[in-house]
Amino acid sequence: MPVAKIRSYHALLVAATVCCSIGAVAAEPDPPKPPIVLILADDLGYGDLGCYGCTDTRTPVLDRLAAEGVRFTNYYANAPECTPTRTALMTGRYQQRVGGMECAIGTGNVGRYDDAIRLAENHDLGLPSQQNVLIAGLNRAGYTCVGFGKWHLGYEPKFGPLHHGFDRFFGPLGGGVDYFYHGEWDGTHQLYENEQPVRREGYMTDLITDAAVKFLRSYDKSKPLFLYLPYTCPHTPIQHPDHKPPRPRTKENWNEGTREVYAAMVERMDQGIGRVLKTLDDLKLADDALVIFASDNGGTKLARNAPFSGYKGGLMEGGIREPCMIRWPGHVPKKIVSDQPAIMLDFTVSILRVAGSRPPKNLPSDGIDVLKLIEDGTPPQPRTLFWRQRRGECTMRAVRSGKLKYHTRRDGEQFDEHLFDLATDPAEKYNLLDARPDDVSRLKKLLTDWEAEVRPSR
Repeated sequence: MPVAKIRSYHALLVAATVCCSIGAVAAEPDPPKPPIVLILADDLGYGDLGCYGCTDTRTPVLDRLAAEGVRFTNYYANAPECTPTRTALMTGRYQQRVGGMECAIGTGNVGRYDDAIRLAENHDLGLPSQQNVLIAGLNRAGYTCVGFGKWHLGYEPKFGPLHHGFDRFFGPLGGGVDYFYHGEWDGTHQLYENEQPVRREGYMTDLITDAAVKFLRSYDKSKPLFLYLPYTCPHTPIQHPDHKPPRPRTKENWNEGTREVYAAMVERMDQGIGRVLKTLDDLKLADDALVIFASDNGGTKLARNAPFSGYKGGLMEGGIREPCMIRWPGHVPKKIVSDQPAIMLDFTVSILRVAGSRPPKNLPSDGIDVLKLIEDGTPPQPRTLFWRQRRGECTMRAVRSGKLKYHTRRDGEQFDEHLFDLATDPAEKYNLLDARPDDVSRLKKLLTDWEAEVRPSR
């Protein structure tokens, strides 16, 4: 063979080998996507768990979860009530951008302030599925998405979980249900499987756990999993898991209860979470799974919100600062206590990044990837966080910037405002309004500019 032809043949052989090598590299499969488990408590106080200093409630499962990962001390709900925080989670954006979702949807699909009332009258009170960034992003990433527990993002069928991209759902659609009879205080039955009302015997916390465990033991592991587990516990009514009453609670006795029974409810939820985590372990999924636990808002007066003041429904720290922990073996170190300020909508960003997805350009997130900060060992970063809560004639607003928090409440003609230094006064006892006028002016402007920027889309 002539030399020129030998060289030409050799060049072709090398080129083919390189191309094959490149093709082999390109054909390598992507690393498996981790299971993601997001667990929410409902109305749990900041100090209601052993790992947050509680002594009258036994929560060994959640205490261990915190020890196996990171426990946050500066995590916030997006609101002091259910619906707004869940809206922020699903959208990755401040709930004010949606319209009508700044207050918990009332029993029977009731709007509780002007925008919500208008939407309810038009059968449009709920979270539009087009704004659900979290589940849409997980769907694009190939995840099976299942939800077992409380929804509270709209009673109308078009706002149901399956319309938002969930593959399966079991639980109540409304805000609070009798734990044994599964209806709201007006008697309306609220337990659904997918889109159909169903009847089940049992305590609501146990039914949610049972549904999650049953699904985990049978699901197709060829697809990555997102398990959303929003318990109703310890939301009212306060009902002991082992003492079924002869009749359901009504509006007249809905809020009755004792701290002892409240503690028993939290303990049963802790046990249920333990069953779910053990199932992950049994299925050899636990070592890869990202597990997040948080509460949707602060506790009622039966809760322990220590060391903070205030309760569910208000913007004092006790209404919005919550227990939160994350475990992700191999990514998050054990026994970490983080002071990093975080808020519910941050987890939307983190979950989507872990899943290999991201929010669409037309619905950019208001949060940060707080999990990435923990993974990278980044020291706590300063944040500016905002809240606005509306109900009837009452509007509460707050902004936290660094360690300072400015808080207002207007109810009809009454107006109150406060400035607190959370570094020295976490219980918000000392109003610095008159002592620090420059800080007041600065925070007022931040809040005003934010309100102008998050105008509702409908």
